[in-house]
Amino acid sequence: MNALANRYEFVLFFDVANGNPNGDPDAGNLPRIDPETSQGLVTDVAIKRKIRNYIALTKNEADGFRIYMAERSVLNQAHQEAYKATGIEAPKKGKLPAGNDGTRITSWMCDNFFDIRTFGAVMTTGGETGVGTNAGQVRGPVQLAFARSAEPILPIEVAITRSSVTNERDLDKERTMGRKHIVPYGLYRMHGFINAKLAEKTGFTETDLELLWEAVEQMFEFDRSAARGEMAVRKLLVFRHDSPLGSAPAHRLFETVSVLRTSGGDLVPVGDDRLHNAPPARTFSDYAIRVDTEGLPDGVELTERV
Repeated sequence: MNALANRYEFVLFFDVANGNPNGDPDAGNLPRIDPETSQGLVTDVAIKRKIRNYIALTKNEADGFRIYMAERSVLNQAHQEAYKATGIEAPKKGKLPAGNDGTRITSWMCDNFFDIRTFGAVMTTGGETGVGTNAGQVRGPVQLAFARSAEPILPIEVAITRSSVTNERDLDKERTMGRKHIVPYGLYRMHGFINAKLAEKTGFTETDLELLWEAVEQMFEFDRSAARGEMAVRKLLVFRHDSPLGSAPAHRLFETVSVLRTSGGDLVPVGDDRLHNAPPARTFSDYAIRVDTEGLPDGVELTERV
């Protein structure tokens, strides 16, 4: 497999219509929101979960593409599997073997689990005995920031009814009531980073990178639910540097990407005073995404994958 030889940054735009892209368990599952700006938020963890689920679905535990942070998995069992496969005796008290043996354990985990060599992992989980439960720590080459909506959102609380009851004592009740929360529409922007030097350490390859792009592009197609029925990846812009260390700071590349709103036939930057009386956005066609390609530094190539 070809080692990753280039640094990358990317900008991902996705939207939601009449759904909850990432509920906050500390707020009754309301859509996450920045209380100061009212912009919607989606955590990096939520997007990583969807990527992991896509890999698990399409690769089906294939060698080298297992998922460490799988749903309902027991992490210590994977660590113990690494010790057994390498023939290394596990130290007591949850310690990682010293020297090359410790490196071999961590490398085995990277080689076998796609999400470890991609996102990294803290594999010092401890346990009842501590034996064979430390597989080291890995800093992954792929990192994601929080996604933030282009404009403020206004979550709506919707009353719902259920014609069935849970207990026999409630048979005389005609129906039960419930609540759900939705965002009528929101366009979200997320920034991502891929470090070629860290990829060398974890074994993240060009083949892994192509699979990552595929997962990002398709992740919502296999994540449908009542709360996320209409989520879609709208645009994926990839900045490829001509070297492992890169040719420009990431923020300079992100600043070349702007989001505009349609207003009376014109395109206006989001947040512009001219949008104060404009109707709220309800479809992706209410926006336009522009890239200042003339502002790209030398040594950086832009690819629009979606």
